[in-house]
Amino acid sequence: MILIRKITDEDFNIKPIKMNKPRKRLGARGLVFNENGDIAILYKKLKNEYKLIGGGIEENELPEVAFEREVLEETGYKIKIDCLLGEIIEEKSQDNFKQKSYVYISHVVEKVDTPKYTEKEIGEGSMCIWVSIEKAMKLIKDSEDKIVSSKYDGEKSIYHTKFIIRRDYEILKYYMSIQKNNLNKS
Repeated sequence: MILIRKITDEDFNIKPIKMNKPRKRLGARGLVFNENGDIAILYKKLKNEYKLIGGGIEENELPEVAFEREVLEETGYKIKIDCLLGEIIEEKSQDNFKQKSYVYISHVVEKVDTPKYTEKEIGEGSMCIWVSIEKAMKLIKDSEDKIVSSKYDGEKSIYHTKFIIRRDYEILKYYMSIQKNNLNKS
């Protein structure tokens, strides 16, 4: 499987500390295209955070099923997965935490419901917005230095959110590099 990127404390000029039996989490996230070629991103107004659609994989859940579930919960749309883009790893040594996310490319099949946000997502003012990839990259990148702590995330709120924002920016950057390479080959 293609490793899109590994993000560590060093990406934020933080000296990593040795992790001891870190907590681990698997995630599924990615690009969800609509019929206009825009992608869905989740905007958390109270945190000033923009991120790709996706979340954690539940016990005994397949990654692609988790992604489809997360998209339905966060957008209200059913999707068709086009392909697995790769995986991205986050190593947050300051919190003894590792996450590996499977990253998908998908497209909307049909609108079936309204988003079903968690209490935390509601509390953070979450909403799904549809924008071009270029605009998504700009919104995500620009929010990295403007995020605000959330009462739901504890003392490491900013630390964790910076990883999320950088992870999603790197996913989009990788996708765009593939698109550019494909154009150059044609």
